Amino acid sequence: MGHIQTQEEWEVQMAEKILSYVRNELYLELRYLDVAFSALVPQADASLQSFATDGGHLFYSTEQILRVFEKNAPYLNRAYLHTVLHCIFSHPWIAGNRDRRLWNLACDVAVEYTIDGLGKKCTKRILSWTRQKLYEELREQKKGVSAAVVYDLLWERYFPLPAEGMPVCEEWQALAREFYTDSHKYWPKRENDAAKCAAAADNQKKWNQIARQTRMEQERRGEKPKDGEDLLAAQLAAGKSRRSYRDFLQKFAVLHEELHADPEEFDLSYYTYGLSVYGNLPLIEPLESREVEKIREFVIVIDTSYSTSGELVEQFLRETANILHQSDSFFARSVIRVLQCDNAVRSDAKITGEQEMEVFLKNFTLLGGGGTDFRPAFSYVNDLLEQGELKELAGLLYFTDGKGRYPAKRPDYRTAFLFLEDYDEAAVPPWAMRLLLEKEEFLN
Repeated sequence: MGHIQTQEEWEVQMAEKILSYVRNELYLELRYLDVAFSALVPQADASLQSFATDGGHLFYSTEQILRVFEKNAPYLNRAYLHTVLHCIFSHPWIAGNRDRRLWNLACDVAVEYTIDGLGKKCTKRILSWTRQKLYEELREQKKGVSAAVVYDLLWERYFPLPAEGMPVCEEWQALAREFYTDSHKYWPKRENDAAKCAAAADNQKKWNQIARQTRMEQERRGEKPKDGEDLLAAQLAAGKSRRSYRDFLQKFAVLHEELHADPEEFDLSYYTYGLSVYGNLPLIEPLESREVEKIREFVIVIDTSYSTSGELVEQFLRETANILHQSDSFFARSVIRVLQCDNAVRSDAKITGEQEMEVFLKNFTLLGGGGTDFRPAFSYVNDLLEQGELKELAGLLYFTDGKGRYPAKRPDYRTAFLFLEDYDEAAVPPWAMRLLLEKEEFLN
């Protein structure tokens, strides 16, 4: 006798069919998000009344999906896209030390703003007065709209929030109701569980790659973004894929020959055979050098304008040193030049090893404080190259708030601007790499 399907099994089966239908609906209008739509594994969760994700699964309530699909099917399209965009923008993994309630709402606002901006038929809804008012406030700031920007606005207005369970002002409650779409209960928390931390890191890495693929797919089409897609494109281009600084730094690795036996070119059996027959004469000498991807020389420029804090700069430098040392990125002889510059180069520290970096950080003082002009630092580095002070420059990292004058001419070395807040994408030269940093990555 065959298996008789239970009511619960039937509901799960129907829910999965509906989710497949939702993905197809979204794909028809947002084809470049194809990989993202298929990246979450559906999993029923009776404790939920909405979608939720940990970056690996899409948790859902079968009861909610069946009920909403019957009464308001387009809402499921929007809710599904909402959860996927959280992952693309790395919202579950970049909260840092932020207040979780403020951060959760900020992420929801940023995603809803993006979806409303897309204006796609499958997700379109009428904008409430609450949304229109908040969106206008965000646009007036002219900082772009990201979770970090929204968080800063909410922080100024509502922090500190009353303790959990205590009454919250009506304005806050109205915003929370308006923008709530999915549960964030499975977003990683700051904890010491190594397995959970590893799983979270793997999920973040996966979504970073998906975000990069999404951006490339948008660019591959060779069309100007339509119907508000420029908003999503701008967030992806601005570094919202949120590669960690550790990953980004590897972009500055260069191939260099280092004295070292290359195991891939060395056959031990022939080597030992020669020794056994001829005594101290190996039959084939091992190759004593190999090409390795390591950082040889690079320059870090610190923007010392008034908007840059000394504590943040110090922690950024310390994190950079830690990444280099932990990943064995130093050669036996390596040089880092740390420049401080506002509208002129104020200092130049030459660091050749870990101990020198530690001494430098202990005595570090922020110099300058004037307006920002990026050009003097590039002129100074160009002079170092002409004088032979720098011979194997891997690249230049410019740590800045982004408010300054850029060089008109492309330098002969790779350059990256590391921004502390949302910046004017159009002002950044096309030859420059760029990454939007999270302050919490360095101030935890």
